[in-house]
Amino acid sequence: MKLQGKIALITGASSGLGALLAQQLSARGATVALTARSAGKLEQVAAGLNGPAVVYPMDVQQTEQVRLTVEQIIERFGRIDLLINNAGYGRFETFLNMSQEQFADMMDVNYMGIVRCTQAVLPHMLRNGSGHIVNIASMAGKIGSAKSTAYAASKHAVLGLTNSLRQELSGTGIAVTAINPGPIKTPFFEIADPEGNYVKKVEWFMLNPDKVARAIVRAIESGRIEKDMPWSASLGVKLVQLFPGLFDRIAAKVLNNK
Repeated sequence: MKLQGKIALITGASSGLGALLAQQLSARGATVALTARSAGKLEQVAAGLNGPAVVYPMDVQQTEQVRLTVEQIIERFGRIDLLINNAGYGRFETFLNMSQEQFADMMDVNYMGIVRCTQAVLPHMLRNGSGHIVNIASMAGKIGSAKSTAYAASKHAVLGLTNSLRQELSGTGIAVTAINPGPIKTPFFEIADPEGNYVKKVEWFMLNPDKVARAIVRAIESGRIEKDMPWSASLGVKLVQLFPGLFDRIAAKVLNNK
């Protein structure tokens, strides 16, 4: 996809990776529709962009709000070429210390939020015979670790949806991409790890958010179906597939730092 002149809808665009993706897309000539719950933060992001941008306060947990927002964007621009499902959050806690309500809320945001946004946008893309859907998943969607039961489950669901939808849309002109980053230096950890204990242990391994945003944009431009980051995490995925018992023993020492 050439991004010049494209209309891109980004969820979770008020900070972190979503805001950086807006900068990258805008710099390449795309018009970006920024969505998140905080109108004030969205306005700040929009003010820092080089190109045209519009702001729509939207909660991915509200089906009707999502539908109306998508309709407003299409009414204004005529189409949506690129949907980046980025909204989501994590909370690192042991299984028994996570309430069922917390499990349900994380799944509702991280997974059902993607379902709501994609179901709202996809019919328009199908009518146009083109489009690109990018789902920001996580390496946690491939490799589980302690204190990530709720988060990993939601991202496993995202990957299952993404891979199945890609098959379903084969031949329609619509691309579907999964992005699977490891830990990124973003405000994500303000909720996931408020005391900073996990961040201190894995800071050496954390990804630079600007580099992640650039890598995602390159994946969009090249039509890549999946992008794992960093490359060492891809090796971990192969290890868990080939030698699950060995991987569990390694993971207990390396990954369980939360």
